[in-house]
Amino acid sequence: MTAPADHETVLIVDFGSQVTQLIARRLRENGIYCEIHPYQKADAALIDALRPKAVILSGGPCSVEDEGSPRADDRIFSLGVPVLGICYGQMVMVHQLGGKAEGGHHREFGRAFVKMEEDSELFAGIARPGEAAEVWMSHGDRVTKLPKGFHVQGASANAPYAVLADPARKFYGVMFHPEVVHTPRGGQILANFTHRIAGLKGDWTMAAYKDQAIAEIREQVGDGRVICGLSGGVDSSVAAVLIHEAIGDQLTCVFVDTGMMRANEAEEVVGLFRDHYNIPLVHADESERFVTALEGVTDPETKRKTIGKLFIDVFEQHAKEAGGAEFLAQGTLYPDVIESVSFSGGPSVTIKSHHNVGGLPERMNMKLVEPLRELFKDEVRALGRELGLPDAFVGRHPFPGPGLAIRCPGEITGEKLDILRQADAIYLDEIRKAGLYDNIWQAFAVLLPVRTVGVMGDGRTYDHVCALRAVTSVDGMTADYFPFPHDFLGRTANRIINEVRGINRVVYDVTSKPPGTIEWE
Repeated sequence: MTAPADHETVLIVDFGSQVTQLIARRLRENGIYCEIHPYQKADAALIDALRPKAVILSGGPCSVEDEGSPRADDRIFSLGVPVLGICYGQMVMVHQLGGKAEGGHHREFGRAFVKMEEDSELFAGIARPGEAAEVWMSHGDRVTKLPKGFHVQGASANAPYAVLADPARKFYGVMFHPEVVHTPRGGQILANFTHRIAGLKGDWTMAAYKDQAIAEIREQVGDGRVICGLSGGVDSSVAAVLIHEAIGDQLTCVFVDTGMMRANEAEEVVGLFRDHYNIPLVHADESERFVTALEGVTDPETKRKTIGKLFIDVFEQHAKEAGGAEFLAQGTLYPDVIESVSFSGGPSVTIKSHHNVGGLPERMNMKLVEPLRELFKDEVRALGRELGLPDAFVGRHPFPGPGLAIRCPGEITGEKLDILRQADAIYLDEIRKAGLYDNIWQAFAVLLPVRTVGVMGDGRTYDHVCALRAVTSVDGMTADYFPFPHDFLGRTANRIINEVRGINRVVYDVTSKPPGTIEWE
């Protein structure tokens, strides 16, 4: 991927942090074009191709003292452009420029306060000398000796070199993470670096991203044919409309009804694409095939991989029927990628396999087209509006590709899916009636693999437990539970128990992410 000639580029060197992509997200919010590249590939050839106007070195899980730990290409420090090192990136910069960073010191995780010791361009408009700014720390190592030309601009209780600078060369380093939402003014700190220190204009927009993505799709696909898998969610729908704008009738969409969709999902999705976009669409009812394949399967990873394999089988079958297709398009987002595999090829940890990332079978015969792979959910929504998708559709809560399969822990049966589908529809109906739908990132019901004793009328029941989940989030990387009023929960639970045969108890999930994930499996 190369930046258009009329946009200034920031190079982000990835050292394996789980939140590196958040740096790009913050920069894009500030109108800055940027590209993330793993440290192994951010070499002289790449630097010559990108001609970056500034460089940011990300955090990472390693220690600079570790044998074979990652390093930045030395040429970065001789480009004559501003450089910002974040956490591990700060220590790498210090180490490579003649200073020293060590482990074994007091660790610092979570909220901290950096007290400024002198004026800093990074903290312009945020904190002056003697004032403190709230930040989010996550480090076990720290700088112990400064390179020549550097001095301390700010310190925290456990990081005496929390903010470093060599203003003459425009080199800056911070021990905290300005990219995460837990650093309240982090976006402004990054904007100070890109706009004040690097002097960038900030003219990158979602319209520009759309134009670039269309150009890249055309270059990748050429005259080939593309099959796009529609899951019923916003991501795959936006990907389909974007790809159709790029290649027109070379695209055929396949909506696979797995039998694990929400209530009325198939009718809504098929109607949108056939009635509004005139995109060739195959409606494949494969519900019996999917549910049968999942009989007896209880392990979440096995579920995801089984679903991933079946999706590919169905897509390949319909690709042949459509005259052959070389490419499979998906609405994969960055949170899917980072939980499934390392974005950079580096040492980040796999949390779970998403059916369209880690769940893909190795034998797949088509090449992937994933134009949303580096975007977060709210950015996808912005892109959808840029493409003209209706707000009512773009604003829908996320829905996972595996559907209700990962909201039904334990063995899946048709009966359990029907029970869950009814409960989920009632829950979302109550949320909409309360005017809360747009205040919530994602809400759904989960059918638990346990039964409890209840009493209805004068009779004993022994039925399923339904868990309700609703979270608030900005980008899906972190989330907190939505604080429903108790009368809402009571009213919703009462409806579910009264109207859904097979449920006699309802509970509400108040787990944040982390330590949990948003979905239960």
